[in-house]
Amino acid sequence: MVFCNSACSLCCLVVSSWGIIQLVVMGIFYWFHAVALLEDIPIDESKHDMSAHEFYHEADIGYQTAAMNCWIAACLYILSFVVSGHQFYMNSRTHT
Repeated sequence: MVFCNSACSLCCLVVSSWGIIQLVVMGIFYWFHAVALLEDIPIDESKHDMSAHEFYHEADIGYQTAAMNCWIAACLYILSFVVSGHQFYMNSRTHT
């Protein structure tokens, strides 16, 4: 069953492949606690009397959550890649 043309499916293949690469790499960086990504993790900044131990604990939880979110989004891009690849295959098969 074809529901998008070959140009659309090829575009989705390219975007999905880039999304997979980017999100997997970002997930790895979050997993290994890249300092450059510290501002992107959710930390409750309303606690002004937070000790260093509490801050590191909140940062660890934030890094792990962000890494899991990146990997889940990469899995969704894999699903999109498979569907787009199927559509590209079906379009190339019907035009020959």
